Amino acid sequence: MLIPCPHCGPRDVSEFSYQGDATRTRPDPASTDVKAWHDYVYNRSNPAGRHSEYWQHAGGCRTHLLVTRDTLTHEIQAVAFARAALNEGAGKP
Repeated sequence: MLIPCPHCGPRDVSEFSYQGDATRTRPDPASTDVKAWHDYVYNRSNPAGRHSEYWQHAGGCRTHLLVTRDTLTHEIQAVAFARAALNEGAGKP
């Protein structure tokens, strides 16, 4: 699988480190809702199809990216800088 890094161009997935699901919402840090924290830490969905994920170009420019890819075919649909995507509210399905 090739991931097109905005800084470095298309690179092999071996240069990247998976950082997690970009669609999850973290509970309020002051929250004492044990169920909400349990769900956030332990429960994961396993979607089939288009999905947003965080990746880091660990073997290159070290940039954190928001990658939208198809989990069935591994086709990359979009790549954006994670910080810019968070500021724009991206990452939500």
